[in-house]
Amino acid sequence: SHAGSHRSGHLGKFAVAAATLVPPTDPTLKARKDWTLIGRDRLPRVDGFVKSTGRAEFTQDVKLPGMLTAVVAHPPRWGATVKTFFMVDAKAVPGVVDVVQVPSGVAVLANTFWAAKQGRDKLNVQWDETNAEGRGSEQLWAEYRTLIARPGQDAGKRGHADRALAGAGRVLQASYSVPYLAHAAMEPLNCVAQVNPGRCELWYGAQGHTFDQMAVGKALGLKPEQVTINTLYAGGSFGRRANPHSDYVVEAALIAKRANGRPVKLVWTREDDTNAGFYRPMYLHAVKAGIDGSGHIAGWHHKVVGQSVLGGMGFVPPGKPDPSSTEGISDLKYEVADLAVELYTTNSGVPIQWWRSVGNTHTAFVVESFMDELAAAARRDPIAFRLDHLKADSRYAAVLRLVAEKSGWDTAAPAGHARGVAVHESFDTVVAEVAEVSLRADKTVQVHKVWAAVDCGTAINPDIIRAQIDGGIMFGLSAALHGKITLTQGAADQHSFDTYQVLRMNEAPAVEVHILPSENHPTGVGEPGVPPIAPAVANAVFKLTGVRVRDLPFTALT
Repeated sequence: SHAGSHRSGHLGKFAVAAATLVPPTDPTLKARKDWTLIGRDRLPRVDGFVKSTGRAEFTQDVKLPGMLTAVVAHPPRWGATVKTFFMVDAKAVPGVVDVVQVPSGVAVLANTFWAAKQGRDKLNVQWDETNAEGRGSEQLWAEYRTLIARPGQDAGKRGHADRALAGAGRVLQASYSVPYLAHAAMEPLNCVAQVNPGRCELWYGAQGHTFDQMAVGKALGLKPEQVTINTLYAGGSFGRRANPHSDYVVEAALIAKRANGRPVKLVWTREDDTNAGFYRPMYLHAVKAGIDGSGHIAGWHHKVVGQSVLGGMGFVPPGKPDPSSTEGISDLKYEVADLAVELYTTNSGVPIQWWRSVGNTHTAFVVESFMDELAAAARRDPIAFRLDHLKADSRYAAVLRLVAEKSGWDTAAPAGHARGVAVHESFDTVVAEVAEVSLRADKTVQVHKVWAAVDCGTAINPDIIRAQIDGGIMFGLSAALHGKITLTQGAADQHSFDTYQVLRMNEAPAVEVHILPSENHPTGVGEPGVPPIAPAVANAVFKLTGVRVRDLPFTALT
């Protein structure tokens, strides 16, 4: 927009002309001292007013003329398909308009959500489970334990880890596990779709627009440009709405295709959202490292077993290691000359998906927990031990020193409390966190406070940086304390927030976020707050109790 002439236009109208401009080869940038927006603290958010007053439009708020609401009966086990279904009782529910089969299940369309749900409850669906996943969690873990004892695929190597381990004065080894995790966004999946000849229009909180546009076009026989996406606010995504399969979006479009031009609002209940899969994969780690006579790491051998997120999406060729399964290990930032990383990628019918901070969610937990174990073996302070294995001028060292200062690391914790530390890099941002914990009377972990030091390059909006790191800590703490999807005969045992608990307000710690001054290019802040929190808490628990937590989530300590 141009204030002087009161003229305005959509970005797309200018894009073609802008593409013909030749950018200057040596532009003069505004001096940092003259910046008026970048780095300014407490800059009001553009969306702050509409969100705080309830005026922000989410998918559930959309109301279009003649709109129907749809819910879908999905298979009870992944890989099952519809054999037969009987709709008479469902259609008898007042308000139900139609019942249609789609590739993902059977959809009930009604004038209201409640009528659609009641109709779905009355459906009689017979499922063909010939190709369904039928294994439970114990069977999968048993398979993982068998695989991790075998040689895996080379996923990263430097030096000669086995030779270094053979010559080490002391060798430590441990195994760690993390379970399947749901994304559990506050807003379950939903989408409004309207299909007319030669056109599909969508309204929803999109996270992967290009994926969705192409997938919907393919499903409906349309060109991508015939698919219009109206992007609304989303009540959390965490990677779930950026699904290259575009599962729920394609589902909405295929249902709308059967609605004779009427718009359809597809609604997934909390139970649908929790049980549908596309979880963060479960992983098993086996790690071994040596300590030499000077107290330094001599060799690091690390094995990982789990499903491939990128392979399942077709982004990694068959037979190639998925870098997201070992990120944070294959590129270990500590100065360890001899490193070997092995990966065994498993196959399962459980749908998986990236999750906030992707592979770093589990690799940081293992690496930073094991670094504490090595520090104890070397009889070194955990921060000092990490600094021993970092260049003094590295970003890792800088955030560790900052978080040590701000948390009072060298001072005693309050009686009955202990502090633990972890540091990790993801999305080119380095975050160090110190967690202070105690044990409740029932031996469960209470996290009282978290200090975070962040190097994200040039701080564009410090307030948003603090908010994102704070939110990432709470998100990661939910998983560390509670998050777990378990399976029985191929079906999820958890259904809603009563069985898949997220962090409650009374569990939320106080958080201090400190931003390291930097003139480097800005890097990500939406996800890097997540990885360090679980190992920081685990390390604090060890300092408090002497018990090593190697399996997530935390349970009551006996």
